[in-house]
Amino acid sequence: MAAMGWLTPRRRSATARSVLAGEAAAEAARKSSQQLELERETAERAEPAEPEFPVVGDAEAAAFFDLDNTVMQGAAIFHFGRGLYKRKFFQRRELARFAWQQAWFRLAGVEDPEHMQDARDSALSIVKGHRVSELMSIGEEIYDEYMADRIWPGTRALAQAHLDAGQKVWLVTAAPVETATIIARRLGLTGALGTVAESVDGVYTGKLVGEPLHGPAKAEAVRALAAAEGLDLNRCAAYSDSHNDIPMLSLVGHPYAINPDTKLRKHAKAREWRLRDYRTGRKAAKVGIPAAAGVGALAGGTAAAVALHRRRR
Repeated sequence: MAAMGWLTPRRRSATARSVLAGEAAAEAARKSSQQLELERETAERAEPAEPEFPVVGDAEAAAFFDLDNTVMQGAAIFHFGRGLYKRKFFQRRELARFAWQQAWFRLAGVEDPEHMQDARDSALSIVKGHRVSELMSIGEEIYDEYMADRIWPGTRALAQAHLDAGQKVWLVTAAPVETATIIARRLGLTGALGTVAESVDGVYTGKLVGEPLHGPAKAEAVRALAAAEGLDLNRCAAYSDSHNDIPMLSLVGHPYAINPDTKLRKHAKAREWRLRDYRTGRKAAKVGIPAAAGVGALAGGTAAAVALHRRRR
């Protein structure tokens, strides 16, 4: 066994030099720890923590959310049109128009005024003569079929943060107010501002009251609601994906660009607005191209829309 002694570390008594080395290491560790703590405190003083937002219990604050491509993927009016077609409210030629408009909306990633107006005109002609109560009931079913799975979880969480802080949360959209109200209720939001279609004795006339709630009209709606609710717009937040909503975003003290189009992204960065992008893939700078996972499906849908459009012509 003595021959194996070389495998066992020798016990050595501490020398004056080893004691000195140990004490020096301990003192250096203590000083470096103190220095790190001092640096952290200095950094905290130089960059004060961002105040909590949304502010809990602030009754004069609220949040305003655009709907299409901000809260929900795609345009609500197109999903609504799909549901009405399924229930035989209109023929295949109108479906081709809806398919074409939806394909354009997804490819371009922006709200083209001409296409959106065409979609609203189509919807108004389709619902003309139907009872409001009938469309509301059908709208509940359409939400479950086509819209529920298209809510952006990230935006939904932002809305919930405002609700948890005790603030009211409103949808603000060019979609029909009935559709917007259904979506708001399903998400547990306060309510919705939307385009109002004229009705007489509970029956749609096929006309609008005023104009679609789009662009500057949204800002006016938010301004009017804030006045009625006693809100301080400087303490409110607004969320949108579109440069068309810059007037609404500019009204509030806390504007957010959500899944922004190119123009809004540029505008938001120039003004240091907060940005959030919940899309699975970043869109190209000039033309909105979906994430790679969805390109094949979208290409097929677009081709079908083009074919139907040409056949119609």
